[in-house]
Amino acid sequence: MARILVVEDSPTVLYKTTHILSQDGHQTLTASDGESAIEVARDQRPDAILLDVVLPKLNGFQVCRKLKSTEETQAIPIILITSKTSEEDRDWGIEQGADAYLTKPYAAVDLLQVIRDHT
Repeated sequence: MARILVVEDSPTVLYKTTHILSQDGHQTLTASDGESAIEVARDQRPDAILLDVVLPKLNGFQVCRKLKSTEETQAIPIILITSKTSEEDRDWGIEQGADAYLTKPYAAVDLLQVIRDHT
């Protein structure tokens, strides 16, 4: 299965997400802010990144833009997972390089489907 970096600053959401992924056989890496997300992505080269938008230090849009503009990480699929539900936010996320956009709260089946679609 895939190695997935989960970037989330809420311990509850982080636990829920990593639990769903591990139950499906995936290995998870974690980061709780934008700067450490970039560091883990560069060091570990995960198969996909689940990236919250509202994060300390750098927001998810900034992280996505930075990872997609760096040769060593640009091919890693990034799925933005956020409570920002407006069409403008979704469009902005895709414009920053996100491969998919999933809104919170999400169902486990939707999370797993987006992972299957992008790994």
